[in-house]
Amino acid sequence: MAIIETRGIWLTTTDSNVLRSKQRIAEAMDFLAETGFNVVFPVVWNKAATLYPSQTMQQTFGVEIDPMSVGRDPLEEVIVEARRVGLKVIPWFEYGFMTPHYSQLARRYPDWLTIGQEGINSIQDAPPEEIDNLLITKQAWLNPLHPQVQEFIQGLILEVVRDYDVDGIQLDDHFGMPVQFGYDRFTIELYQQEHQGKSPPTDPFNPEWMRWRADKITDFMAEIYQAVKAVKPKIKISLSPNYQAFAYKYYLQDWENWVKKGLVNELILQVYRNDKKSFIAQLELPSIKLAQSLIPVGIGISTGTVGNPVKMAQVREQVQVVRDRNFDGISFFYWESLWGYIVPESPQQRRKGFFEMFNAKTVRLLQTKKL
Repeated sequence: MAIIETRGIWLTTTDSNVLRSKQRIAEAMDFLAETGFNVVFPVVWNKAATLYPSQTMQQTFGVEIDPMSVGRDPLEEVIVEARRVGLKVIPWFEYGFMTPHYSQLARRYPDWLTIGQEGINSIQDAPPEEIDNLLITKQAWLNPLHPQVQEFIQGLILEVVRDYDVDGIQLDDHFGMPVQFGYDRFTIELYQQEHQGKSPPTDPFNPEWMRWRADKITDFMAEIYQAVKAVKPKIKISLSPNYQAFAYKYYLQDWENWVKKGLVNELILQVYRNDKKSFIAQLELPSIKLAQSLIPVGIGISTGTVGNPVKMAQVREQVQVVRDRNFDGISFFYWESLWGYIVPESPQQRRKGFFEMFNAKTVRLLQTKKL
């Protein structure tokens, strides 16, 4: 039996309204299924809010859901509509340990935050190659080493796994900690306890200091894996990171080690590059070859953002590059730039391009469906 490639799409609330009504969700699922997609990654955690009624959030803050979704359950709506048309659903914890510095979470639990030597603003100079510098630099970061933070994040993940009919959960490049951080009181004291009273090095890139923090995050990832599998053994744990060298150096996310340890069931590497040579180089890294030998590996492709529209020709070319190298599928970032108002071509041209790329059975739908 032939293995069907993953054809995914990330659904977020950032610069997108697709999750803001049940009708939009239903229409989106129809369009995706008809075009040839087979999995959706709907956001369930961003900007210190959930896109489902969360008891963890209710108990932590007294606010159980994103203010724009009060009275609804967007995650359940996605699941119902996706199942209706045969799509898989893997909720996406987009913000990981990030939280807006002005959020109620950051204000109510300041001791949950990690900081740099210059305080919370230590990441104002974002690392090179970061995809969305403005987004990153405006955020505070929860401390992934802090036991109360770990309990909170794990609580969010487990209630989604326990309470919803999902095919998996997905973490991404924000499930880590900026290398500049770790100079909060909790982390310093923990380091001192394990280093005969010595304080952490002032150089955040000190190899031993980096390894110590990264290993603590790996330990937490192992706890999440075990907890999720204890609830639903067959559920998929998906990860969508940046390439290994960048992820480890700048966010202490040692995902290659996670793969080796069996803590990830699927990898979808973010390769948001316009240059073809750079795009291909990312696919041929040793860490990716290793991952391919152990688990299914897909490639995340940018279909554009408000500030960086991407032509269909580039999307088509990158998909072919991925297929030529026998990856297990592709996923696109993000819904609005598939065929919405921010694309270079007409919505009809974009839909036709994806339709043909996925070998859909008939083009008649392109002419009869209104966007």
